[in-house]
Amino acid sequence: MESNTFIDLLENKKQIEQVTTAQLKLIVDEFPYFQSARALYLKELNNQDSFKYNKELKVTAAYTTDRAILFDFITSKEFKNSKETIQKPSIKEKFVEKQTITIQETPPNTAPIKKLEEVLEVDKPLPFSESENYSFNQWLQLSSKKPIIRKISQKSTTDTIDDNKGIIEKFIQNNPKIKPLVKDKSIAVSIAKNKQDSSLMTETLAKVYLAQKKYENALQAYRILSLKYPEKSGFFADQMKRIQILQKNKS
Repeated sequence: MESNTFIDLLENKKQIEQVTTAQLKLIVDEFPYFQSARALYLKELNNQDSFKYNKELKVTAAYTTDRAILFDFITSKEFKNSKETIQKPSIKEKFVEKQTITIQETPPNTAPIKKLEEVLEVDKPLPFSESENYSFNQWLQLSSKKPIIRKISQKSTTDTIDDNKGIIEKFIQNNPKIKPLVKDKSIAVSIAKNKQDSSLMTETLAKVYLAQKKYENALQAYRILSLKYPEKSGFFADQMKRIQILQKNKS
């Protein structure tokens, strides 16, 4: 890709096309820390409602120094409104859209698994809003895990056994004693309950759990949403039925 073309894309002077998207992917693969290229590539995947977007969002977060900036970018008006500049759908796309509506009206218990995933929008880009920082962090939680680096010990088996014997002998020499508990003394052990804050619950968070295959969390999310928004309880009930079928077939 020529530098002038890339600058025009950054300044929104040129519409990204399928060929340009492929070129951006090549740039991102070759220069993974090129933030501007990643931003453009992520934006275009969102425009296309690509199933690659959610995964690419995690990868972009891994290469981003300040994820707060990334969150501000994907929730900005410019990022969201970019979908509106795309040309109107063709006749074929309208036909597919009509089929999707028909699928949504199909009873959950008769829909195939693939259709269920389409109705539940499992592969659709997650639509985070400015107030959904918690949902965004939940989606990226796997990216924050640090890999376990195990050092290969060069000690022989004999040396390991000798070390273990030394530890045991030292333990015996110290003659440790465990003090018995006082009778009739009750000890209260506090157990933190794993509750989901209803104020943080959104449909996007429910979709995050669903995309992560945390079906129980997704079901609980829709239960909370049913209480928060009783006018949509029917829709949420259908979503829960679909998730239960999906959970049963995926397990």
